Amino acid sequence: MSAETVYPDGDTRSFLSAIMRNPYQLGAIAPSSKAVARLAASVVPDTPGAVVVELGAGGGVISDAIRDRLPPGGRQLAVELNGDMVRHLRRSRPWLEVVEGDAGELAELLRRVGVTQVDAVICSLPWTLFQERQQRRVLDEVSAVLTPAGTFSTVITLTVMPFRRFWRFRELLDSTFATVDTAGPVWRNVPPALVFSASKVSLRARGGG
Repeated sequence: MSAETVYPDGDTRSFLSAIMRNPYQLGAIAPSSKAVARLAASVVPDTPGAVVVELGAGGGVISDAIRDRLPPGGRQLAVELNGDMVRHLRRSRPWLEVVEGDAGELAELLRRVGVTQVDAVICSLPWTLFQERQQRRVLDEVSAVLTPAGTFSTVITLTVMPFRRFWRFRELLDSTFATVDTAGPVWRNVPPALVFSASKVSLRARGGG
């Protein structure tokens, strides 16, 4: 373990402390498991110099998985709204470029740090806590900053699937992107989760028929 890597217990304590202060901002009961993190980060391209943005980085588990896959010369940013988590990430992961702010203002937040387009956006935001207008706003921002060949992935827990806001989010995902794939469920997560990955490029354009 390198000197820059924190122990998971430190991430968990920081995450749970932030939940107690503001449960509606984080919208989770525990950090993502390493298995979910690896699956979500699988969309990181191997193109040298790729730019990857994470939305709702929380305790940093997915951030670590992204770093493991980031190609040479790549740039990794994390957009996080919760102040406790921002401080935790900056303290525990000095290699991570943390941008404090709302994912609904993604394009402007990135513009301020000199980024106009990104190759992948990886997300664990609590979609079912958002009104439809907010869901649409964030997805529109993601679509706007992705390169034409870029990919978006997001973690969805199985516990939210019975709710109307999940299905409305699923419809918005389909209407925003040309292709949406589902991976999982990952049972070794609390609670079990799926990962959706989406692209502006259709399956036909990707050579899938």
